[in-house]
Amino acid sequence: MKRRDLLKNMSAIPVFGALAGSTKLLPLPGETADAATAGKDYFKELGIRTFINAAGTYTFMTGSLMREEVMNAINYASKEYVLLDELQDKVGQRIAKLLRCEYATVTSGAAAAMTLGAAGVLTGMDEKKVAQLPFLEGTGMKTEVILQKEHDIPYVHALKNTGLKIVYVEGGREGLEKAISDKTALMYFLNANNFDGKVQVEEFLKIAQAHGIPTMIDCAADVPPVENLFRYTAMGYDLVCFSGGKGIRGPQSAGLLLGRKKYIEAARLSTAPRGNTIGRGLKVNKEEILGMLVALETYLAIDHAKEWKMWEAQIKLISDAVKTVSGVTTEVVVPPVANHIPTLHISWDPAKIPATAAEIREKLRSGNPSIEVADGANQHTFNVTTWMLVPGQEKIVATQLKKVLTEKALSEAHG
Repeated sequence: MKRRDLLKNMSAIPVFGALAGSTKLLPLPGETADAATAGKDYFKELGIRTFINAAGTYTFMTGSLMREEVMNAINYASKEYVLLDELQDKVGQRIAKLLRCEYATVTSGAAAAMTLGAAGVLTGMDEKKVAQLPFLEGTGMKTEVILQKEHDIPYVHALKNTGLKIVYVEGGREGLEKAISDKTALMYFLNANNFDGKVQVEEFLKIAQAHGIPTMIDCAADVPPVENLFRYTAMGYDLVCFSGGKGIRGPQSAGLLLGRKKYIEAARLSTAPRGNTIGRGLKVNKEEILGMLVALETYLAIDHAKEWKMWEAQIKLISDAVKTVSGVTTEVVVPPVANHIPTLHISWDPAKIPATAAEIREKLRSGNPSIEVADGANQHTFNVTTWMLVPGQEKIVATQLKKVLTEKALSEAHG
């Protein structure tokens, strides 16, 4: 079934109000009249399916869709030459002013921000040390980074890229202070797991400051709320890392490193265009740098309260539709830190709908249009978000979810 046909058959599902505007689907960000009529379907030619993203800003699903303003900036940058360092300098200054912090730079994602920020702490402005990374022994550089065991995630490997040894700490404040030594270069905090560790965000900072240890906080998926872009530098964290291609909706291969000028200027010594560094492969091109700046400017300017109400209305639309299927229950949850957006948990009674979440997800995935949803807590639940939908797609998601759940229930009823 084509998108146009789906929209024709949705009269039974109410429009969620003025926030959505017209029920007609808007063009994708960056889509122009010429692009829409060119007849060149690159993904189809490659045999790649596209899908409606009702899951979220997952990297394996290619993150978010960039806004038209961002694509305009990228296209503009692609037509001119500039000096890479000058562009990073000017954009970094503009971002620092926008976010009221000492300094900033655009990186090739949050993980790159972690690697480069740690490199800046280790080397300072010593270019000889820059060239020695990731080999720390015998260089005079410190060798350890401390983090709470509850904050150990795969992305911590970005710190290992510098040669740092991870020191995992349990036991709260006492454990942290005991782990600090003359080898400690950095203390790392994962903001998404703030409520999992025994020491939370402000106390962690105070402990590090009391011992004169630089601090890094990983806020990769922690926008929204918009206030997080200011909160942690104002709190006193030396280095703050964000993804650019999630809530800010910049290039998927971009990120932000915010914080102390002395560390970020030192971090830049490990980046392109310099070659003999651990960061040479973390290059950001002029298009991504300018696109990230414009994405940030655009994000700061939007009406965040209005956007939140739209997400809530979209979630309610989908929830109301699926709850008409016997055995289905829903719950709206807002995660406290990372991916802090309205999230719909959809569950069902397996006695009435004898299907696993994996089976329903595969049915949605193989449908037309294809829809992706997120994993749930067990085999009879999955999660839906709407913040990555193109306005109008919430109606398609509601229709298809109801259809698939109904079919699974009917298949059991008919034995």
